[in-house]
Amino acid sequence: MLCGIDEAGRGPLAGPMVVAGVVLKNPIEGLNDSKKLSEKRREKLFDEIIANSFYHIVFTDAKTLDALGLSLCLKNSIEEIMTKLSASEYLMDGNTSFGIEELKHEIKADANYPEVSAASILAKVSRDRYMVDIANSYPNYKFEKHKGYGTKIHIEMIKEFGRSEEHRYSFKTKGIDY
Repeated sequence: MLCGIDEAGRGPLAGPMVVAGVVLKNPIEGLNDSKKLSEKRREKLFDEIIANSFYHIVFTDAKTLDALGLSLCLKNSIEEIMTKLSASEYLMDGNTSFGIEELKHEIKADANYPEVSAASILAKVSRDRYMVDIANSYPNYKFEKHKGYGTKIHIEMIKEFGRSEEHRYSFKTKGIDY
């Protein structure tokens, strides 16, 4: 039994990084890398994945990412998933196993393995929903539009209003940090 693992939010300027692990109980039609699916399709598949899998989702906030760094936070999230989900094999999308012996990794696994595709979708939708949910608390940043990624408008808003507690201070951004 395979547990697919993927993350969303490694590179944004604000918001959490989200790592999901999925063991499918039943096949699901239409799974793919979350970046290749429309938001509407991801939302529909999210509910189907929840209903047809064992899963675990780990959020790491911006302050923790700043304090520990991306790699350690990813490793900690993966290890948590591995303790929560029982599988004979664990496969992460990407090019590293973060020093975790039992973890296999493969570039483009999120497009090639349904379990990793499902994890990709859970991570992306969970993160996007979080950013939409907090948008009202931070109206100056319009998180609902760009989800914390380094878009032109987001960078302009950081220049005007500074960073919020949802922002990653350790991320250097062209045009803001000199």
